[in-house]
Amino acid sequence: MTSRYRILRCDREDLSLIRKQLHRRAVPSPELSERVRSILARVEAKGDTALAELTQEFDRVALSPADFCRKEAAEPPAPAVRKAIAWSLGNVRRFARASRPRDWRMRNREGAWVGERFQPLDRVGVYVPGGSAPLVSSALMTVPFAREAGVREIVAVSPPPIHPVLYYALRTAGATEVYSLGGAQAVAALAYGTKSIRPVDKIFGPGNAYVVEAKRQLFGMVAVDLLPGPSEVAVVADESARAEFVAADLLAQAEHGPSSRILLLTSSQKVLEEVVAQIEEQAEALPRRSIVEAVLRDHAVFVLTRNLEEALDLVGEFAPEHLSLAVRHPHRAAGQVRHCGAIYLGVYSPVAAGDFLAGPSHTLPTGGSARAFDGLRMEQFFQRTSLVEYSRSALARVEPEIARFAEIEGLAAHGRSAAVRVGPRQVAEMKRAALREGAPSTKVK
Repeated sequence: MTSRYRILRCDREDLSLIRKQLHRRAVPSPELSERVRSILARVEAKGDTALAELTQEFDRVALSPADFCRKEAAEPPAPAVRKAIAWSLGNVRRFARASRPRDWRMRNREGAWVGERFQPLDRVGVYVPGGSAPLVSSALMTVPFAREAGVREIVAVSPPPIHPVLYYALRTAGATEVYSLGGAQAVAALAYGTKSIRPVDKIFGPGNAYVVEAKRQLFGMVAVDLLPGPSEVAVVADESARAEFVAADLLAQAEHGPSSRILLLTSSQKVLEEVVAQIEEQAEALPRRSIVEAVLRDHAVFVLTRNLEEALDLVGEFAPEHLSLAVRHPHRAAGQVRHCGAIYLGVYSPVAAGDFLAGPSHTLPTGGSARAFDGLRMEQFFQRTSLVEYSRSALARVEPEIARFAEIEGLAAHGRSAAVRVGPRQVAEMKRAALREGAPSTKVK
């Protein structure tokens, strides 16, 4: 077995040390946090002027505030591209509609009505990464959810220059405003607002380390979806796995960028050797070979487990963004996995299908955060409100319990707010209690 890959064997190495290597948390460096804090402060203090300066500084693009907003018509791309975008949009919209939260209510023990109401947010911001290629899929995996939720104002930002196909996808998906702005400064503009850009209620979308850290620092003054970092995939494979399929999935995630992470867990020595051989063969023909090789060198782990159950247990410790189950019984295996962002079941479910068009959003928790965080979902575009409705008879049934809690917590006005609604007997009892405690009876009316 070639030694240029990091291969761990559960039958030879301390399992607790393997778990420790797989466990990780995304923590920003102090230097990054300080740089982002400085950018946010500049935008808050100088508004559009800071945005223009920072766009020139980081993107090497000269834009005046009048140039931030893209207003021209979206020029249709080639028919084949339009077809692909339409296909993805159709799937995402159907998934969004199916997962839309619904108002509901029920009667509790005393007969009062309780429930929830969901209303779409008024104005949201969507960050779409730029870079070496237009990430059209990121637009299609976010904006349609807002549109189907009924959000009235959907503000998209992306680093300049915005690729024509990306701009078409944003407008087609439902963005009502599109701004040529990127990085932490774009997130700051969405949160603080400037003369050119009104602030939003919530910010969605993935981005680089600056974008993620800006969302982290601004959380509280503006809502955010989650803090997704570098892409990652874990594949659990048994002896039935097709090595060329497994290698292709691992390489697909590796080409996202040099910080991507890939993990293979298998109980089969034969599968492990075949996957490694396929990785070396397939990587030769990839345009992003240098990026892939950096991931294989720095962020790839191959684990040979003693059995499938151990592999499924360890992948839960890793809590991957994407999990591919290349096993004979994927549905059974999925039931044994505790933590991950998305599961791809069976050999004919490539992660790329989820990345581009399956329906669920590909914005998912990374860095081990899938232990507690969800990926982007329809419910996040709504504001949830609890509903409580008591009748006099229902309130009368529990007024003594309300009075007891009020007494325990020393909140007399709380108790009176219930007692005054159900009749004079309870008010009289409160007066007597107040007198026993030495309070003037005139305080309880």
